[in-house]
Amino acid sequence: MMSEQEVLTCSSARNRGGVQRVEGKLRASVEKGDYYEAHQMYRTLFFRYMSQGKHAEARELMYSGAVLFFSHNQQNSAADLSMLVLESLEKSDAKVIDDILEHLAKLFSLMDPNTPERVAFVSRAIKWSSEGSSKRGHPKLHQQLAITLWKEQNYSESRYHFLHSSDGEGCADMLVEYSASQGYRSEVDMFVAQAVLQFLCLKNKPSASVVFTTYTQKHPSIEKGPPFVQPLLNFIWFLLLAVDGGKLTVFTVLCEQYQPSLKRDPMYNEYLDRIGQLFFGVPPKQSSSYGGLLGNLLNSLMGSNEEEEEEEGEEGQEDSSPIELD
Repeated sequence: MMSEQEVLTCSSARNRGGVQRVEGKLRASVEKGDYYEAHQMYRTLFFRYMSQGKHAEARELMYSGAVLFFSHNQQNSAADLSMLVLESLEKSDAKVIDDILEHLAKLFSLMDPNTPERVAFVSRAIKWSSEGSSKRGHPKLHQQLAITLWKEQNYSESRYHFLHSSDGEGCADMLVEYSASQGYRSEVDMFVAQAVLQFLCLKNKPSASVVFTTYTQKHPSIEKGPPFVQPLLNFIWFLLLAVDGGKLTVFTVLCEQYQPSLKRDPMYNEYLDRIGQLFFGVPPKQSSSYGGLLGNLLNSLMGSNEEEEEEEGEEGQEDSSPIELD
């Protein structure tokens, strides 16, 4: 018996067969340079298919059309059809499967990084892929977005998506390149420390361990350890061990002993407050309202939305962390 993934893939192949005849005519128009007429015909066919409930056919046609327009450097038409791909998904009951995620990642990779349409596209794509336990978007989609942004040397945005992808090794490789190309030698430890702390705030201990091990092994400016020359790296190493043990006294002493290193970034102790709650049973602070610019950043990072926390608690989900990382 075929799996659900195989059934959906076969269905997609049949749908594509019915679209290919129309595609041939549209492709000919694009090849002749009749971009405007071809674009309007794509849109007409999209709404016709959608009105007939042929969502898969509409999606396949818009995807192939977008790729075709991208190949002719018709960014506006391609972006428009890419948004229609999302519209077909949003208005249908299509399941989140690898083929569709790969198509969305492909369209993202072909878009001009400087266009506002790209921002809107990725936001809607992530929202659509957020189903079940993937409330912040499907990890595979985040991983592919991260790789594209890494190739574009947009390290900051790449890092964000790696954090939500569960790909600790890929994240570490990107951070090594990021640190080597744009960071100071004195900050090599800070690049990985922030990533580990944020992975832990997302309650993703496996990826936190992988990113730390991979980064410290591959970074050319870090001598083999543990122990390490940099105190901050030793703190992170001990912290990961402490998380496994879950003993509050160990966590408390560790944070006290390494305060000089933790003061290098004002966010470290805020992350550790959250980690203490998630892994060591530390009760939340009485007030989650922090003042000033730092407070605004922290509330954004930690997702201090009480309604969201209550909702997650009611659902009884294991991952009770509503953190949002910018």
